[in-house]
Amino acid sequence: MENWESPVERAIREAQERGEFDNLPGTGKPLRSLGDPERDDPDWWVRQLAEREHLDLSGALSPPLALRKEAATFPGSLLDLRTEASVRAVLEDYNHRVKTDRLRPGVGSTFPIWAPLVDVDDLVEQWRTLREEQAAQRAAAAGHATTSAARDRQGPAWLTRLLRRLSGA
Repeated sequence: MENWESPVERAIREAQERGEFDNLPGTGKPLRSLGDPERDDPDWWVRQLAEREHLDLSGALSPPLALRKEAATFPGSLLDLRTEASVRAVLEDYNHRVKTDRLRPGVGSTFPIWAPLVDVDDLVEQWRTLREEQAAQRAAAAGHATTSAARDRQGPAWLTRLLRRLSGA
């Protein structure tokens, strides 16, 4: 009895013989999706796509969840703002959006998810503290850079000592 080979099997065998499957990424490695509890999620492929393509899926969040995610970044996300007035404006706008979201009617019989209001004065104070710490770190780094630049202009310490000895000083 003769062995019959399908056209697909023959094409695969010939490609293997030509070495077209050699040195492919992932060769000899286990499949990532096997035995991974995270992959049991039916939306695993969406998460994998977003991770691979560096997509921001925050637009797919419901408004309360997006607001909660935004609140979790305070006060660190406010460090780029230069004035206290602009920080207050951002925080008051956030609180306004939270209050507006709370006016929307609930959907279904589940308890609605609410985003928290933020204490504007407390976050402004935290922003001030973080800005002061950031300024102190910058000043320390600038002082260190100035000291090392002055040291570099002098040359290595051993060379300076040698030149002093040779000059008789």
